Amino acid sequence: MSTEEMISVDYEIFGRVQGVFFRKYTQAEGKKLGLVGWVRNTEAGTVQGQLQGPSNKVRQMQDWLKSTGSPKSQIIKAEFKNEKNVKSLDHSTFKIVRP
Repeated sequence: MSTEEMISVDYEIFGRVQGVFFRKYTQAEGKKLGLVGWVRNTEAGTVQGQLQGPSNKVRQMQDWLKSTGSPKSQIIKAEFKNEKNVKSLDHSTFKIVRP
């Protein structure tokens, strides 16, 4: 039995994060870490989404979203909320949601 707990967390990233391939890089990083979830641009100029997977991998992704992002992005702030333990994943992959 795996002792790894699965968590879900919502995120929103502020700064220069649209028009700099942020969603594409976020999707690639999420898949690389074995996470599922989604990412989308908002009308407010931010990027938001949800991460789900093993807690240690979600933590790595949160650090990436806070400090790395896509090469041309400038991250001012990363907010995470609604963190909770989940027994099963709501998503089968990591997808870019388009408006």
